Amino acid sequence: MVTYSIKSIHQKAATARFLETGGGPPAGVRMLGRWHASGAGFVLAETNDLKALYEWTARWTDLLAFVVTPVLEDAEAADVMKRAGA
Repeated sequence: MVTYSIKSIHQKAATARFLETGGGPPAGVRMLGRWHASGAGFVLAETNDLKALYEWTARWTDLLAFVVTPVLEDAEAADVMKRAGA
């Protein structure tokens, strides 16, 4: 899960770049969904290529601040919890 915030002084530039490029991911990253909020947003992405994910965010770091958090679905998390003895 990638969350981002738009630096307020860059709102117009970020909007223009998004409208021009669509803000899609590079090869190796599959965007499962993207949700926009006022000055922020959320992206659910799937990848086995962390360099590609880094490339995607690096293209925007002049305008946006990112937090990238690995997430699991319930069944996957349950398997991990069982193995961890939680």
